[in-house]
Amino acid sequence: MCIRDRNISVRRAEIITNDGPIGIYTHGARIGAIVVLDGGDESLARDIAMHVAATNPTCIDESGVPAEILETEKRIFTEQAAESGKPPEIIEKMIGGRINKFLKEITLVGQPFVKDDKQTVGQLLKAASASVVSFTRYEVGEGIEKKVENFADEVMKQIAGAKPPKGA
Repeated sequence: MCIRDRNISVRRAEIITNDGPIGIYTHGARIGAIVVLDGGDESLARDIAMHVAATNPTCIDESGVPAEILETEKRIFTEQAAESGKPPEIIEKMIGGRINKFLKEITLVGQPFVKDDKQTVGQLLKAASASVVSFTRYEVGEGIEKKVENFADEVMKQIAGAKPPKGA
């Protein structure tokens, strides 16, 4: 089979340069990740790339979380906590705890490492005197908007567009 027999569309690409280790990991033919480290070695970079492919973190650490995402989550947590009927000082602690948990879930360094969930990626990096400079995750089909149709509406359009039989 020749590559020209395939319909391939490249949606995004990056040029990556670094003096430190670069790790690449592909999971089958659907998901791939590239991680650039400062410190550590290529084996660690590959392990972190595997983690990125598996967990799809939003950003490296808390400083990379967009403010609008934090505000949205804080608003949701505030509404949920307000319904609890607890005193305001307890509500503030609840919101703070939920925000911290949320940040650990979406940030690379806050997540439990996939190969050893007893340590976070941040702890693994610290033990190796390394840090993540950047990471990129690719997934086949990402960015393609799927057309959503209402089946009932589609049937009604077909009925409305049908011509009446001759002689009717």
